[in-house]
Amino acid sequence: MFAPAWTKDAVFYQIFPDRFCRSPRYQAVGRFVPWGSRPTRENMFGGNLAGIEDHLDYIAGLGVNAIYLCPIFKSNSNHRYHTVDYFEIDPVLGTLKDFDRLVKKAHRLGLRIILDGVFNHCSRGFFQFNSLLELGENSPYVDWFHVKGWPLNAYSGKPNYECWWNYPALPKFNTGCPDVREYLFSVAEYWTRRGIDGWRLDVPNEIDDDSFWQEFRRRVKAINPEAYIVGEIWDEPSRWLQGDQFDGVMNYIFRKAVMKFLFDENPISVQEFCDRVRAAFPEGRGDIPMNLLGSHDTTRLLSQPCASLERIKLAYALLFFMPGASCIYYGEELSMKGGKDPDCRRSVPWDELENRKSQPLYEFICNLVKMRRENPVLRDGSLKIRSADNGFAIERALGKKTMTLVVLQDGSDFKFNII
Repeated sequence: MFAPAWTKDAVFYQIFPDRFCRSPRYQAVGRFVPWGSRPTRENMFGGNLAGIEDHLDYIAGLGVNAIYLCPIFKSNSNHRYHTVDYFEIDPVLGTLKDFDRLVKKAHRLGLRIILDGVFNHCSRGFFQFNSLLELGENSPYVDWFHVKGWPLNAYSGKPNYECWWNYPALPKFNTGCPDVREYLFSVAEYWTRRGIDGWRLDVPNEIDDDSFWQEFRRRVKAINPEAYIVGEIWDEPSRWLQGDQFDGVMNYIFRKAVMKFLFDENPISVQEFCDRVRAAFPEGRGDIPMNLLGSHDTTRLLSQPCASLERIKLAYALLFFMPGASCIYYGEELSMKGGKDPDCRRSVPWDELENRKSQPLYEFICNLVKMRRENPVLRDGSLKIRSADNGFAIERALGKKTMTLVVLQDGSDFKFNII
């Protein structure tokens, strides 16, 4: 196994910082929409690092032991995938001292923290790109981007430079430029030295350059050999998992199988589901995937077409029965709803959740986390999937110890049991 050993024991909690909690302990300059407003692509709620720190005991109380933070660097978007400065904490979120305090407290509670690294593209406000807007082809940073004509059409008309999915607000880096590469590697080194435990890499497949990610890995691992490097790869990930680039990927292949089987109006068969799950966990690879059911890019489980409490419980039982790291999207344990992006990024209604344990999924998810933590077979055991016409069984085995998730299908209903 080339991935850090701790990751096979990890249960992540993913946080979208603008929507998690706005603590009065930090007062950002500016005006924000009222907490609980309907999220749009533009509105800002003002969630901050202090709010996350205030809830670290709550997060640890779920039994999880790692946090994945969506971007926290300076940006003029609520999701912060439009980076203005990679070396600064966004002033809406807090200060560098707030960040350091958050990391230290998290570590004291046994919580690791990984950051979201957006290294394929930046924003129009990024200093070097802004230089191109001001100086044109005389800018000293002209080689940092893929420019196709002057002046730049950054605010009107068709963009004449490469940008992510043709969004002019997201100019794409020229990662073939040595200065760009060194800048991005230095960003990774800086925050790794600051004490984080790894990186979740945004759209790394769009930097289609093995040598870039090989060097990225060397730089990060030289500082922290135990850092977890996980890529956002939606398709078959083998090329990234040879031991020289990523430690794992976000396991969207597993997620797609669960969605198509449990929540799709035209579901796949038991046999196809089992085949897809086997493909999501091939034998012999040394990676540790990040297994997930939801994220900031997906419709929440309670808002899926065929959602029911029992189907959601089965989905989570499947999640925690799989090898690799598990990941819970913030608020799922509180039965939060949300449609397609940006609706899946709602603010947590803390004031309405005084008795959180009464939420139908809270105790269930906590018990699954506890079950996984107390049973090494679910973390280290072999995986075997057996299917039949009316159901399937997922078996984990380690020495003489076995645990099996048995699922039976009766028409449109499912029953499951752990033995």
